[in-house]
Amino acid sequence: MKAAKVTDMKRSKTIRVGEHPKPAIAQPSEVLVKVLAVGLDGTDREIMTGPYGEAPQGEDELIIGHEAMGIVVESGQEAGLAPGDLVSVVVRRPCHDPACVNCRNGRSDFCQSSQYTERGIKGAHGFLTEYIKDEDRFFIKLPEACLPFGMMAEPQSIVEKVWDEVQHIQQRLVWEPRSALVLGSGPLGLLAALTSRCLDLNVHVWSMSAPDSPEARLIERIGGIYQQANASGGPASLTAYAESIGAHFDLVWECTGYSPLGFEAMDVLAPNGVLAMLGLSAGGRKSEIPVDKLNMEMVLENKCVIGSVNASRKHFETGVYRLQQMEARWPGVVTSMITKRFAMDDVPQVDFNAIGIKAVVDVVPVEQWKSGASAEETAYSFSV
Repeated sequence: MKAAKVTDMKRSKTIRVGEHPKPAIAQPSEVLVKVLAVGLDGTDREIMTGPYGEAPQGEDELIIGHEAMGIVVESGQEAGLAPGDLVSVVVRRPCHDPACVNCRNGRSDFCQSSQYTERGIKGAHGFLTEYIKDEDRFFIKLPEACLPFGMMAEPQSIVEKVWDEVQHIQQRLVWEPRSALVLGSGPLGLLAALTSRCLDLNVHVWSMSAPDSPEARLIERIGGIYQQANASGGPASLTAYAESIGAHFDLVWECTGYSPLGFEAMDVLAPNGVLAMLGLSAGGRKSEIPVDKLNMEMVLENKCVIGSVNASRKHFETGVYRLQQMEARWPGVVTSMITKRFAMDDVPQVDFNAIGIKAVVDVVPVEQWKSGASAEETAYSFSV
């Protein structure tokens, strides 16, 4: 079968599409899935063009891709999925350290040993291939309504984990959030903005994209306010923007990975607010910040900063619900984020600067997706 790989991982890195052995079910709880589509994000970019990524032990190549949607074609005797089931896939696999209580209890997203593996990212092959195999517990069944955008379940799960954490943290007080600020308008930032609107929060988005960009138009469509950062004649900084509108924000989503902006965001948090850091900062950037002022505000105003990455099965399931909620409220809004589509053979030539908002690799042509997919409805029970 074909697979998109990064080869020569330890030296120059080469992106190619080549043959790879097709997996076969070996355990009764395993399922074999035909991949339909895989989303590409900033992590894939770092793996393909930067220093990020780790091949499986003893190998020097990595099959990329971690935002997958596929159809079950074969299931083991004890698997809880059946041929025809539409599925997404959890990315992280638990470590084997007996002392890591989180991995031992199904929460590898809070792994303490850092010895976890992540498919398509760290120590395990990914999903940008024709077939994948894994234990049934790592697959999330999708309803047929999610067929056009099921590969978005993985990034949405990241957003849902943050909201889950925020709800737990804010049990410390009576909290009635009214406003959210999203920093960045990439796919994760847009999903954070959409989620905040689904939660009936007033949403502001601060980003480098132009006011007439697809990202800005999407924010306006859902009733949010878009502000271009560093715009001519606009606010000189995030702090100046907050002052100009006379607002501080109950919840801030930092989705840029630009670390100075993360520290500035602490200053625009409302009392008792939460700043969630989702963007990763690479390099050794240094910046001058008003540490005494920030320290005083954090202490006196009970502000909270959290970092979050990866997600559990629970968050995937909530994300599946939320994506459908978005589509019901603003029809076509999730699929409108997909601005570039590739075939697998195109992957070595992908120009991430020309993608727009979101790129998807169609492993199977879209018109063939419904073939073999079950129309059985899927239901989950959870708190949102």
